[in-house]
Amino acid sequence: MQKVTAKNVTMHPSFIRALMDRVADKMIPYQWEALNDRIPDADPSYCIRNFKAAAHLVDAPHAGCVFQDSDLAKWLEAASYMLLWRDDPETEKNIDEVVEIMRKAQMEDGYLDTYYQLTDIDQRFTNLRDNHELYCAGHLLEAAVAYFDATGKREFLDIMLKYVDLIDATFGSAEDKKHGYPGHEEIELALVKLYGITHDPKHLNLAKYFIDERGSQRHYFDEEAKLRGGSPAWAHSVYERNSYYQASEPVRSQMHALGHAVRQVYLLTGMAEVARETNDESLKLACKRMWNNITRKQMYITGAVGQTAFGEAFTYDFDLPNDTVYGETCASIAMFFFAQSMLRLETKGEYGDIMDTMLYNGTISGMNLEGNRFFYVNPLECIPERSEKSQIIRHIKPVRQKWFGCACCPPNLARMITSLPSCIFTSEGNSLYMNLYTCCDLDLKLDNGRVALSCETDYPQSGLIRIKIAHSFDGFALNLRLPAWVRSYELRVNGEQRISTMDNGYVALGALKDGDEIVYELHMPVDVVRANPRVSQDAGLIAIRRGPMVYCLEEIDNGANLANISISPKSEFTAVYDKEKLGGITEISCPAKRISLEGWDEYELYASNREPIYEDFTARFVPYYSWNNRGKGEMRVWIKTH
Repeated sequence: MQKVTAKNVTMHPSFIRALMDRVADKMIPYQWEALNDRIPDADPSYCIRNFKAAAHLVDAPHAGCVFQDSDLAKWLEAASYMLLWRDDPETEKNIDEVVEIMRKAQMEDGYLDTYYQLTDIDQRFTNLRDNHELYCAGHLLEAAVAYFDATGKREFLDIMLKYVDLIDATFGSAEDKKHGYPGHEEIELALVKLYGITHDPKHLNLAKYFIDERGSQRHYFDEEAKLRGGSPAWAHSVYERNSYYQASEPVRSQMHALGHAVRQVYLLTGMAEVARETNDESLKLACKRMWNNITRKQMYITGAVGQTAFGEAFTYDFDLPNDTVYGETCASIAMFFFAQSMLRLETKGEYGDIMDTMLYNGTISGMNLEGNRFFYVNPLECIPERSEKSQIIRHIKPVRQKWFGCACCPPNLARMITSLPSCIFTSEGNSLYMNLYTCCDLDLKLDNGRVALSCETDYPQSGLIRIKIAHSFDGFALNLRLPAWVRSYELRVNGEQRISTMDNGYVALGALKDGDEIVYELHMPVDVVRANPRVSQDAGLIAIRRGPMVYCLEEIDNGANLANISISPKSEFTAVYDKEKLGGITEISCPAKRISLEGWDEYELYASNREPIYEDFTARFVPYYSWNNRGKGEMRVWIKTH
């Protein structure tokens, strides 16, 4: 499968285009100010300052996290993707200025990491486990590839090629090299992107080395710790034997997602990319096994992954607490990228299904509707007072934040959204696959000719999709993903009902010609969803979903004490689009009951022989991504039944 890039796609007004414009208009300028420490009353970033200090342009010590460089790298990547579909001279000028600072900061041998350059350069590459040099290098490399792709300018790419040469000379299986691998995976997938430009085997081989070496019997992290006088990480915890770093055993032997969620999924994305480029069947099988474990046993209905704040990590199968969940925005974004890589590795609609789930739920919940406030953690249940007064749940913020001292999520979200034009289609031979539905035009050269088409839809508000073929050729085949949530659909070509064939989750259409009009209607009723009974936290509860969107109750619409609300699974649900509410949403309502406080004295904690009194009212649900845009209040996804 081949990616169809933003150069082939023109986006038109739609839900996705509105997200892209929000990032371009609000998030990228806002984050530029944050990276320059110009947001009042927000945690400083120190990011740009660190690079200026490394370039001897200012006199300042390193500040922020050891991986602070990666925040700037992700912003650079997001801004570069934006330049593929929007002309923005001011942003391009800012990027060029940063690249010049990096050029001045880079050491003669290619090294570029402000933490070590401003602290103790002699200690570089001595703590791969904790200090994120290769992780930062990976994000900078992805940004350089994106900027080269968008502008053709080589300066940033040349800086990173020089750094990669140093990394390649330092790490590998040769006797005179370090036999290490990153504590935080990311560089693996970045190297494959670089290989896509250079076609230099050493770039692909280095990515493969980091994957193959991980978890070998050498247990590099422990040896490294001994050399610097340290001790094994996470001793006497559930993460012993380096499982936190996905390094307790070789990647092809791992059976369950484990350890830090973002690291795990970035590793899997890199594995999928290397498997595709090298036709490594054993690596492909390992990716599929881990994909199945995460999506079928360790993923929230919103697409969130990572169940515990302790280590920001996976726990075990079917453990999905809603109130203490971690669900880091970065982890959902990583799952989106993993799904995209799996889709290129294997043509299956289920990968597009997860992209859909992530896109409309667990990623964009990480920002507000203005693009200037952010969630690091994405709970499925929130009681503000608990978040503020219970230590075990302090990581759950009841309102989005201006910025973070560890601000990995906001620029990560920006780079995902600005890259969306390259996620809609994939191609193989003379076949085109549509994976996401939005208003756009496509113009693409396939093996035997050119195809051009346009798509009109208001998805995900409805499932009506109209596609017009402007240009095609004999042998061209169009394949439309049939989402897993669809129970019935209609397909018409030029007004006539078409009997379609199914292939791995796609509706296959052949024999299309210039001027053909396709109407693909995915019926989108309100769905009542239950969790597997093995998920004890959701036993007896239901969730509401419509199309790809998960819904939630908010206090502002339904009053306080949301845990006292129950609905019948057989309720008649009403779905109405409101263009004024929350930027335009389809609101769902249904009859509901609420346990009354009538008769309960506030000093009476328990009582015997007292039946609950129920009040009838209308429950109102809003899309999960839109919660907390109207002030602080309770929120709940899973609801009791009666």
